[in-house]
Amino acid sequence: METLIIQLLNGLVFSMLLFTMAAGLSLIFGQMDVINLAHGSFYLLGGYIGLTMVRRLGSFWLALVVAPLVVGALGLALEYFFLRRLYGRHRHLDQVLFTFGLALIAADLIRWNWGAYVESVPPPELLSGQIPVFTVQFPVYRLSLIAVGVTLALGLGLLLERTRIGAIIRAGVADAEMVSALGIDIHKVFAGVFALGVALAALAGVLGAPVLNLYPGLDFEILILTLVVVVVGGLGTLRGAFFGSLLIGMADTFGKAFLPEFALFLIFAVMAVVLLLRPSGLFGLEGT
Repeated sequence: METLIIQLLNGLVFSMLLFTMAAGLSLIFGQMDVINLAHGSFYLLGGYIGLTMVRRLGSFWLALVVAPLVVGALGLALEYFFLRRLYGRHRHLDQVLFTFGLALIAADLIRWNWGAYVESVPPPELLSGQIPVFTVQFPVYRLSLIAVGVTLALGLGLLLERTRIGAIIRAGVADAEMVSALGIDIHKVFAGVFALGVALAALAGVLGAPVLNLYPGLDFEILILTLVVVVVGGLGTLRGAFFGSLLIGMADTFGKAFLPEFALFLIFAVMAVVLLLRPSGLFGLEGT
């Protein structure tokens, strides 16, 4: 029973990390129709920037703020100078090639700057230690990640559904030309969405570093799981990203705990079953 509780909590922790990643990817795809295969690179870059700040300044909280801002600014520059040029084409193949190439370049730059070793980041002292949960002792930091994920889901939902900027973003997706005709610079809106999406990936990198560590290749590992989450949940839907993260996070955690040799198979089996029953994903619109 204790093992089951621990794996259930670990599954929730990993699910919320996946959601933080998938939320950014879902925003970028759902609001901009951009396939970003460099999303895992932004995750890893955020984690390594956080690692550097923790080592040099000794502040995990500062790293949690600065790393997403730095990576978000980098994303803003990439969108303005490169990605924007791909809009308006039959562009998904162009986007895939560009962002995959960007991911390969980023992987080499990260390896060159931070090395090829596994790096660990200690959790902040405020969240160190363990507390009792039912009949087990569980790390406080991991429990805090569950709270962060739920809070983030609620905050992003309110942003998109209940604010003026959310209405502009949704309208821009439906008819960018009409929004532009109303005097709104839709390119600035989309640039902001892209920056927010990659900043969320960097935030996930900092949050996940004390749990998953940091090492070359993690960017592609986390990207594959994030893509599976987005496909299972439904392309471009925040609700789908949340429930898809829960489903895949639990499948991955329990698979590694009880069927380690079939863990990867289990994830793709779950995806296959969902797509057989709902080809558009759990919350995707029919025909997408």
